[in-house]
Amino acid sequence: MAFVKDMVRMWLHAWKRFVSIALISLLGVAVLTGIYAGCRDAFLATDRFFDTQGLHDIQVLSTAGLTDGDIAALRKVRGVAKVQAERSQEVTFDLGGRKSATMQEIGANGIDWPYVQEGRLPKKAGEIAVTRKFIRDSGKKIGSHLTVAPESSSSATSVSDSGESDTQGAEDKAPSFPTKLTIVGVVLDPQNLSNPDGYSAMTSFRSTAATDYTFFAPSDGVTGTLYTSATLLVKGTAAESTFDESYENTVKQVTDRIDGTVKTDRQKARRQELLDAGNKKIVDARAEADKKFADAQSQIDANRQQFNQQVDQIVSMQAGAAAAGAATNGANAGAAAAAGATTPQLDETTRETMRETIIAASPELTQAKQQLDQAQSQLNEQKASTEQTLKTKENELKTSIPQVRWYVQDRQSLGGFSALKSDLDSIQSLGNAFPIVFLVVAVMMSLTSMARMVEEDRSLIGTYVGLGYGRLAVASRYLLFALLACLIGGGLGLLVGFLGIPAFLLVVLEGMYVMPGVRLEYDWLYGSLGIALFVVGVLAATIYACVQEMRMTPAALMRPKAPRAGSRILLERIKPVWNRMGFLSKVTARNIFRFKSRLIMTVGGVAGCTALIVCGLAINDTVADLGIKQYRDVYQYDLMVVSGDSDADEMRAKVASDGRTTSTMNVRIESGDMAVGKSDSGSGDSSGSVGSESIQLVAVPEKRLSDLGKMVTLQPVHSGILGTSSIGGKGSLKLDDDGVIVAQSAASSLGIATGSKVRLTNGDGVQATAKVSAVNRNLIGSDVYISETYYAKLFGKSFVSNVSVSGESDKQGTENASQLSISPESDKQASKTGVQMSVSAESDVQSTKSLTWNAMYAKLSGSDQSQTDYAQSLEKDSSVVKAVSSAHMADSFKFDLMGAVVALIVALAGGLALVVLFTLANTNVSERVREMATLKVLGFFDREVHHYVNREMMILTVMGVVLGLPLGRFVGGLLTMALNMPSLYFEVEVKPLSYVIAVVATMMFALLVQLFVNPVLDRIDPISSLKSVE
Repeated sequence: MAFVKDMVRMWLHAWKRFVSIALISLLGVAVLTGIYAGCRDAFLATDRFFDTQGLHDIQVLSTAGLTDGDIAALRKVRGVAKVQAERSQEVTFDLGGRKSATMQEIGANGIDWPYVQEGRLPKKAGEIAVTRKFIRDSGKKIGSHLTVAPESSSSATSVSDSGESDTQGAEDKAPSFPTKLTIVGVVLDPQNLSNPDGYSAMTSFRSTAATDYTFFAPSDGVTGTLYTSATLLVKGTAAESTFDESYENTVKQVTDRIDGTVKTDRQKARRQELLDAGNKKIVDARAEADKKFADAQSQIDANRQQFNQQVDQIVSMQAGAAAAGAATNGANAGAAAAAGATTPQLDETTRETMRETIIAASPELTQAKQQLDQAQSQLNEQKASTEQTLKTKENELKTSIPQVRWYVQDRQSLGGFSALKSDLDSIQSLGNAFPIVFLVVAVMMSLTSMARMVEEDRSLIGTYVGLGYGRLAVASRYLLFALLACLIGGGLGLLVGFLGIPAFLLVVLEGMYVMPGVRLEYDWLYGSLGIALFVVGVLAATIYACVQEMRMTPAALMRPKAPRAGSRILLERIKPVWNRMGFLSKVTARNIFRFKSRLIMTVGGVAGCTALIVCGLAINDTVADLGIKQYRDVYQYDLMVVSGDSDADEMRAKVASDGRTTSTMNVRIESGDMAVGKSDSGSGDSSGSVGSESIQLVAVPEKRLSDLGKMVTLQPVHSGILGTSSIGGKGSLKLDDDGVIVAQSAASSLGIATGSKVRLTNGDGVQATAKVSAVNRNLIGSDVYISETYYAKLFGKSFVSNVSVSGESDKQGTENASQLSISPESDKQASKTGVQMSVSAESDVQSTKSLTWNAMYAKLSGSDQSQTDYAQSLEKDSSVVKAVSSAHMADSFKFDLMGAVVALIVALAGGLALVVLFTLANTNVSERVREMATLKVLGFFDREVHHYVNREMMILTVMGVVLGLPLGRFVGGLLTMALNMPSLYFEVEVKPLSYVIAVVATMMFALLVQLFVNPVLDRIDPISSLKSVE
């Protein structure tokens, strides 16, 4: 009992050490569990939301649309739980300028079900549900009306399973869906959780959406007989977290089965359907032409027969008249009468001669015969021309219909999903790295505190051991002390880690993403492991301290510890300096360098805390400078303008007429995809899978290749050690016809280097394998630059400069089915005896062999604000799809989530630094009580004692700061390498101000600690301290 009471008294006496260990454990456990818990709560809430709304696991797209046969084949794939066929329609409308939207069909199988935030889902044609982004931008509300027009790409001929054509959205016909729409609800698209009311709009550089908005409509509100996509749910995935590797493996098994057999078979079947449909059109056209030619021939024959009858009648009349005249001259009236009553018989030669004579003598008959001959000639020519056209179409049919490609994508291809996952993964990577530093510091401080605590009680330990107490029982005094401190601190750390920090992170996350149903949850396993990790570390340090002392005999422990042997330090050998130092300065120098363990612990602890602060500030500076470096350094142009292919000339004319540009360069910009490794361009391999990146494919005119460096800073990047990179000189990189230049952000994400082979997918979904000629410095976005010649080589398409030909593939993929029409045309001057017919062969195949320059880089005159205003005014023009001001992007780019997490880590690191300095200062004083008492006996005033102790502590702090600054820069570089996010590359940057802040913060903490240490020094009683035995 006396042993227990003494142990409790010892604990109460060492309450400062207890608080120090508890606080360090609190901070460490809070950091370890807090960031993890915040990300986990977001992951769980998002996963529940995806399961509730039925977010698809797999999406299948096709360049030729999907049919009922495709859907049936997908349903038979093992592991598929549900298949939902979906249609979509692109429309445009006026909203302060031309805007586009995708009319998305709400499926009947509960997949990708919109989450209703206000109002209700549409139930009939003419009703739509819109996203909150549209409500914010348009100012409309539920009940408002909107007039839309179908995109030109919707004017296509769709071929159904039976091979019959269904022409929809033709320019001369009204669309079959209502163009006047009524908003009945505001919904959240489960495929995109971005919060339009927050600050995520600043990160729109990661958006891969082809249209500005998404509208949701019922089945009868979307046109088309083909399906634009098929969405699938996989069996067993609802029970797994969508962010776990097990989920990815389950989905991959099904995607592999689809890629293995179904895709290949259905691609061939679909192309055969298109070929059959084209052949059927040709056969039908030939039959229709033959029928119309036969009708025309019949009419010509009838008219010719009528004409011949009229001429024959005249011939007979003339022959009869001639016979009557001959009889009259013979003076036989009876015979004349008999002869006149009978038509004379003429031989064929005579009759034909008379016919020609009669026709030649009559202008009317001559004209009628010419018309008949002309009609027959025209008919014969049309027959030959039509037959030749049909034969040509038969020969061209197989080449005009390209190979059908399927794209099997998982959730990683969704921009909203991948952005959320990458954000949380990056934050979690920080949360996994920083606790290691906290743990190391906690172990070091625990070792320092407990070693001093055990050393102070060495005589008491020797007494207990001499009285028969076991070493384990004696050591339990200190082990229980450390354990209790760690458990109390860790318990409080769990409260902060599972409640405080997650609540803070979720507030920041909700400014970027909408995550319905988020709730804070405790993870017993992870929380217990978090405390256990620190308990093990602290107890290990305590056991080490106890073993170091208790291995001695009780007699040796009860004797005072022999003082350290004096030795000359290096500074003493430098006489000019040493001789000029005062007494206290010399003592301070000896104390610093003679007590190596104290020096290492103090400098190491301060260096670790300073490194944490510098590391956090380095990440903050790196993120803060991304926009400025990208839009003012990498991008030299001031304005990027993008238009539709059909409006490219109008857009360029508009920009030219405004007179704001000082130089321009036309380019073509397409949204595409890039994946690692070789792939046959006709294989239809899935894009958006693991190892792929959404890119902006920029094609540059052949004559302007040398000018690209004037619009974009071209600097080669080469990989260095530990994942670092070295940047070459400006202007040392040129775009040529032998490969593509890949942005550093995309290359880093995919592990691409110069000379690598990549699979590019252009805006039409066509894939090709390209060589990477260089990696260009680029921090935001994933630009891939390609020359006009190399583009044509890869994708088989050339460019035109003045003619706007749509290069976008029709979503329903049916424009490749040839359609022939034969129409009769009447000749306004044709006589009743003549018929004129024209047979024309027309193709609805949209030409994709030529592409237009649909975008422009431009340098502008005027201030940044005037350039921003000009870009905003351009977006209101009907010919402009997007106008981006570099000045605006540089000023407005933010990464608030990372900044918030970094601010949290810096605050916690500052708290840790304060606790460490406090612990070290108290340990330093406790070790030197007799020394301080001796100084006071020698006549030193309290102020002088303060100065003596504080100066030594400040020198150690400065040494730790000097070591911590480069260490923090190095650790910050390693951590930024772990932040592998789509379309972003973190080029480590530490501003001088950050170093100053880290130094000032650490020194301020040291000064603050002095306020607590000085009263302790004042309370040292010289007499009692000198009487005590060390």
